[in-house]
Amino acid sequence: MIADLRALWQQAFGDSEETLDAFFATGFSPDRCHYLTENGVIVSTLYWFDCQLNGQKLAYLYAVATDERYRGRGLARRLMTQTHAILKEKGYAGSILVPGSKELFDMYEKLGYRTVSSVKEFSSQQGSAPVALRQINAGQYAVLRRQYLPKGGVRQEGATLDFLQTCCQFYAGGDFLLAAAKEGDCLLARELLGNEKAAPGILRELGISKGQFRTPGNGRDFAMYLPLTDDCPVPAYFGLALD
Repeated sequence: MIADLRALWQQAFGDSEETLDAFFATGFSPDRCHYLTENGVIVSTLYWFDCQLNGQKLAYLYAVATDERYRGRGLARRLMTQTHAILKEKGYAGSILVPGSKELFDMYEKLGYRTVSSVKEFSSQQGSAPVALRQINAGQYAVLRRQYLPKGGVRQEGATLDFLQTCCQFYAGGDFLLAAAKEGDCLLARELLGNEKAAPGILRELGISKGQFRTPGNGRDFAMYLPLTDDCPVPAYFGLALD
């Protein structure tokens, strides 16, 4: 089964073997995966990570994909509908996802999802003075993140951070928290919580010339949400997309 899941993932997203190794070693669980088959072949699949808001369990749907040979048959809709039923039976209060394009926002809206979270994104150049920061592990990031999350922020911990740690580093400063990875001469910050004015000093301290930062704020539409129970809380911030 794993070999078939990997093959479909690679066809859909073109990720490296290293990325697939990392996901199936740290982020994958058969209890957090659903797929459709035709004639014994896996043709559509998705995964999810557990997250939490106000004590209620949410599912972060991730890597939704359909084999290119089977597209246009409504398989993604069927997969999502079945997954929602499975999640509700398992006690999840809601489902959240991060579309990768305008077309996907439109598709998920037809399935009942609504945009609930936006992010602010900005560029920065290296500043003249560094800021103090230290590298931390996934568990430490999870604990500190609870303090920095804005009201209505979704807690993303456990397997989410374990997988993210395979491609990012986690840092803590005096008044900020950062999850980021270096690509060439640029720092790509998946999440900066706290003092966003620290960005130039972060770049100086890390010896990186420029950076792209993502923070809570009003900017780009980011996450969509589908409640699965009548009393489900609505997220106001969801920041750690595994893009």
